[in-house]
Amino acid sequence: MVPFAKPITKFTRAGDVAIAYQVIGDGPIDLIYISGWLHNIEIVWEHPGYRKFLEGLAEKCRVIIFDKRGTGMSDRNVGAPTLEERAEDIRAVMSAVGSTKAAIFGISEGGAMTAVFAACYPEMVSSIVMIGSRPCDAWKPDWPRGRRRAEFENDLKQLEASWGDLGHELEWAAPSVKDEPEEQAFFNKLLTQSASPSSAIAITRLNYEIDYRSVLPAIEAPALILHPEKDIAVSVEDGKYLAENIRNASFEFVDNSDHLPWIGDTSGIVRQITDFVCNATSETRETRVLSTILMTDIEGSTAIASRIGDENWKNTIEEHEAAAARAIARYDGALIKTMGDGVLATFTGPSRAIACANDIKTKASDLGLVVRAGIHTGECLRRDNDVSGLAVTIAARILEFVPGGETWVSGVVRSLVVGSGLQFEPIGERQLKGVPDKWPLFKVEN
Repeated sequence: MVPFAKPITKFTRAGDVAIAYQVIGDGPIDLIYISGWLHNIEIVWEHPGYRKFLEGLAEKCRVIIFDKRGTGMSDRNVGAPTLEERAEDIRAVMSAVGSTKAAIFGISEGGAMTAVFAACYPEMVSSIVMIGSRPCDAWKPDWPRGRRRAEFENDLKQLEASWGDLGHELEWAAPSVKDEPEEQAFFNKLLTQSASPSSAIAITRLNYEIDYRSVLPAIEAPALILHPEKDIAVSVEDGKYLAENIRNASFEFVDNSDHLPWIGDTSGIVRQITDFVCNATSETRETRVLSTILMTDIEGSTAIASRIGDENWKNTIEEHEAAAARAIARYDGALIKTMGDGVLATFTGPSRAIACANDIKTKASDLGLVVRAGIHTGECLRRDNDVSGLAVTIAARILEFVPGGETWVSGVVRSLVVGSGLQFEPIGERQLKGVPDKWPLFKVEN
């Protein structure tokens, strides 16, 4: 293997946030490398194993690595970013390096970004690889192998108390080298120079709350799920769950007992990754994509029309629809159709849809109208300028329950906006007409 020179760190912007990135190699396949928990693209080159791992990938691919917002060389004072915002980091970096389609490789917590980006932007993804990833960390009735809240809080206290002396974290991250002083010193340096203590705690809390199981069925790209057979940080069953719930996925073990893929002999892992991404072919039959569906409705529209007369109602509706269209465009959404007394729109992320719903309701109140909104995120089929699928039906069924002036969302939406600062009031479970099972619904608190 011919060694590569350490790449120059460059910067691009995702909105107002500076994102640091590097490019190594010039292979025919672009490979976006998404790190796990904490990362610093300047520090990683100090570790011979990490360097060898990246150079191995760059033998066959053009590898693009970056620091997620809030970590490393990227802007740090950004709070706890949502998955929606993190996906925008990937788009920004791809644009900066002139990449229109890439393989996405996510390590550990990087799997969440990988899954969401692949589901939201299928046209930009040739394949995905995840290693040592899990779709949900927190215990839930339907996810009994997750960590209980008390256990998580105890782990967090220990992390906070030992910040600055984190070599012991190798006990779960890389047990094969946990007693080696040089490895302990490097891992401590990597973590402490990737985030401040408070930022690390905030990011860890965010990662605990993330649940992207609902995203998996919307992924169309060929997927390779890798997992160390003796990984003590993330259960093998979690990796198998990912493979079983992504329609075009395969599962393989890696010959490594460590959670960190760049420890020890990495040649086998590198070969598995590069062989897959260089030969993967996507045969998407239809344009399926993860979308957030926003549906709105005017409260008592028939009574209002009767009271003010047809001509005045026509003018009012035209003003309302124009204001709604401007709001949808403002939040980068797509207006699919108007429906007499409401709109149907799609967004790449739920935070935008919620903000847009609030905007539409505010503008409607200026016209003397009371608007309600229902929002759901799920897999949709795009055809021409229309969307269809169960996600659209669910949004419509949610809307049927919503009182005037309120916005209700599905549990899926709530799980995807963790870190946004949005507050929700649990409504309880509802049986949605024509939709299997009961669905937990939440009211957005203004």
